[in-house]
Amino acid sequence: MNWKVTARCIALGSLWATSADAAGVPAAATQLAPVVVTGDELVGEVDSATIGTVYAEQLALRPISRQGEVLEVVPGLIVTQHSGEGKANQYFLRGYNLDHGTDFATTIDGLPVNSRTHAHGQGYSDNSFLIPELVDAVEYRKGPYYADYGDFSAAGAADIRYKDRLDRALVELTGGAYGYGRVLGADSLPLAGGDLTLAFEGVHYDGPYERNQNFNKGNLLIRYARQTADGGRHHVALSGYSGKWDSPDQIPQRAVDQGLIGRLGFLDSTVGGKSHRINLSAGMSQPIGPGRLSVDAYAFRYRLQLFSNFTYFLDDPVNGDQFEQADRRNVFGGSARYQLPGSLFGLKTQSEVGLQTQFDDIDDVGLYQTRARQRLSATTVSDVKELSYAAYAQSGIRLAEWARVTVGARFDVYDFDVDNRSDAGTGAANSGTARDTLFSPKFALVLGPFAKTELFFNAGQGFHSNDARGTVQTRDPRACDADANPADPCAAVDPVSPLVPAVGFDLGLRTAIIPKVQLALSLFTLSSDSELVYVGDAGTTEASGGSRRVGGELGIYWKPVRGLVVDGDLAWTRARFRSAQLDDDGNRIGQRVPQAVEGVAAFGLGYQSLHGWDAGIRLRYFGPRALVEDNSARSNSTTVVNVGIGYQLTRNLKINGDVFNLFNSKDHDIDYFYESRLAGESEPVADRHFHPIEPINGRISLRYSL
Repeated sequence: MNWKVTARCIALGSLWATSADAAGVPAAATQLAPVVVTGDELVGEVDSATIGTVYAEQLALRPISRQGEVLEVVPGLIVTQHSGEGKANQYFLRGYNLDHGTDFATTIDGLPVNSRTHAHGQGYSDNSFLIPELVDAVEYRKGPYYADYGDFSAAGAADIRYKDRLDRALVELTGGAYGYGRVLGADSLPLAGGDLTLAFEGVHYDGPYERNQNFNKGNLLIRYARQTADGGRHHVALSGYSGKWDSPDQIPQRAVDQGLIGRLGFLDSTVGGKSHRINLSAGMSQPIGPGRLSVDAYAFRYRLQLFSNFTYFLDDPVNGDQFEQADRRNVFGGSARYQLPGSLFGLKTQSEVGLQTQFDDIDDVGLYQTRARQRLSATTVSDVKELSYAAYAQSGIRLAEWARVTVGARFDVYDFDVDNRSDAGTGAANSGTARDTLFSPKFALVLGPFAKTELFFNAGQGFHSNDARGTVQTRDPRACDADANPADPCAAVDPVSPLVPAVGFDLGLRTAIIPKVQLALSLFTLSSDSELVYVGDAGTTEASGGSRRVGGELGIYWKPVRGLVVDGDLAWTRARFRSAQLDDDGNRIGQRVPQAVEGVAAFGLGYQSLHGWDAGIRLRYFGPRALVEDNSARSNSTTVVNVGIGYQLTRNLKINGDVFNLFNSKDHDIDYFYESRLAGESEPVADRHFHPIEPINGRISLRYSL
């Protein structure tokens, strides 16, 4: 392994590598060819202490149990799950319970992953179509400071880039505990001056829970990429994903304490779901005149049926509270940007302007009450047309050898058109149109390097959009009483703001002054006009009051000897609502933000010998957090250790072994606190509900490469 190449970023911990122009002015959104540098040469290349790029070399040394964990290379980001496989992961970053992606934007090979106005949650980020072995790099950034990033990126964003070409064809077979099986095949073939990459992945997993997950998924990718002699890059890709599963959902603590179920048990045997997605994307980046023009376009078709039951018999003592969330959409979008070097009053600059647009044609997003996956009634069913378009500009200016500044802004426009087709008494009251606009300024100041050290100040505004249905809703479809008021049976509610701003500030430091060590430190504050809070009886999130977070992050990367990399990162956050929250009776219930993670930590070792061995170990700590506004119920912490080891048996054959949850921790993936009612209970009970992490389990892979 070329460790000089590995040193181009603080990959396993908290550092970064992006490209700069000849004057050293950072191009925050520019995607240039990777630059091979040593650790000390990283100074002077980025405009924030929280920008980073993690390359395939580091990913290969991480034991990963599911594809979503690729995103845990982002320092301070926790990826977890509350209902087994198939469903999108749950994310935590910078004191945010991001639910399934509300304030963390993700793209895979140029395709947006977050879904707006999604049946299960705003910003739902299902990356099941990701194939980790094809990843070339994960570029991440935290905070709302980058003009080319818009919706869902207030806390951060990650762009996962695929390789244009695989060096060797590969076939990999994996088997493991609890019925795990995986087959992967991938190859790149020369075609018309470029490379055609073909890949297939199939996965089956029963899981350790008493409810067999019966998880099956398939992935297929066909991708053509070509580079031209003048520095142009072009690609077109077709990919598809299909998955089906049964869910071991979160369970109430009292059911375990009473012996009704085991710690790995379940209460509803018919929850689960199925999903599929078909993607078509294309992109080009070409020198045009003195600058570079990049154009991307995409279209995808997405379907989801998800059956859940989080409250059991709270609302319907006869049929139970199972519900279906259905989502069916076609999405079209694209972007164009032009990057131009120049000068201003004799100072060298690097500027960029861009346009972005996306249209979601959602012809069925609905919530249905069900029993054993059979529909009983419709709570809400809507057709939604959601169109957004944005323009942005940013320019980096080198003021002196030790000072540079980046100034930018973006302007977003959103149009919503909702046709409510449900018969729950809301009718036309929850149909209509809405429009919103938002201007978001951005700023970065970098001082240094001084003794291989740089100081950063970042400020900016970001946002997340709200569910289109909420922007026109005037009646609550879950609070209807036709007998009390036949003419207008549903309770009145106020529409939510379409676009929710978030303002952030960062102070950062990055240094390579200690030999073989690189360190990054940032202190931040992030204020949002509206918080999304999980609601158990709805199985979704609802808008709440404004919030403010203050926190700090520390990352370290150390390469003590040849072949060994040590990394770690720590993050702490204090999250509060700006004012005390009120219950339904108007009583104050506190200012804590439920599920706002207060502390996370990660530690890792990666080693690759000259004799065919490699190994990796990861420790992840997910700290306790308030589960309700008054802090009267709190989660416990979660600590997990995973290890992996590999050996190159022959030039073509390699064996890998991974052990997950090495010390067989019985901690929880996730905890909630809300009311539910079990069969036989006469009244609702406020209780902790949790999803346990998987017990210790192992997997063995054989990879044959040509």
